[in-house]
Amino acid sequence: MKEDISPYLVPTDFLNHEHKSIQEYVLSFQNMDSLEAAKALYLMVRDGQLYDPFHLNLKPEALVSSEIINKKRAWCVEKSILMASALRALDIPSKLGFAIVKNHLNSDRLIHYLKKDEIVFHGYVCAYIQEKWVRCTPAFDRRICAISGVSPLSWDGQNDSMFQAFEKDQKFMEYVHYYGEFADLPIELMRSEMEAHYPHLYVKEYNSKEFSFLY
Repeated sequence: MKEDISPYLVPTDFLNHEHKSIQEYVLSFQNMDSLEAAKALYLMVRDGQLYDPFHLNLKPEALVSSEIINKKRAWCVEKSILMASALRALDIPSKLGFAIVKNHLNSDRLIHYLKKDEIVFHGYVCAYIQEKWVRCTPAFDRRICAISGVSPLSWDGQNDSMFQAFEKDQKFMEYVHYYGEFADLPIELMRSEMEAHYPHLYVKEYNSKEFSFLY
């Protein structure tokens, strides 16, 4: 039986792709075929905002695609929401995927704040192109990759593009756990997992230029 992809095209609380700002965001891709449009969109999302894992906002109003689009910096969940929403604006079905990853090249600064080397609820995107689901990871922009000494992920729109296990001869990213793939952001699951893995972030306020965590 053919999969019903209609749930992955409709606007949702967080993927509000009918908003004017999202429609304008994808305007230049409207006349492309779905494969070329998805590839071009991936690069725009990947490099359009600097990856910033040091300012995390879990409030629902901050995780709507029409709000995220205005940010100059974004973390992986925000970038995934923006891309999934923009794909739907191009009539390309999309899902949000989430996992726990361990960054073996992680900065001491991030470990200091998270108190572990695991990134909980790392976001990625699934797009339905040429009658199959393919995954992509628009998180790390070219600038952060250059700083970190890793190669930026490319995506051909036909094969999965997930974080590489090794960068040269060094271990890079390890997928520890998959939460699954969803038609919309499972915000309550994300919040409960964040609290379970990072309980210290809920004990005192973190809201400085160096690091912020809002919920």
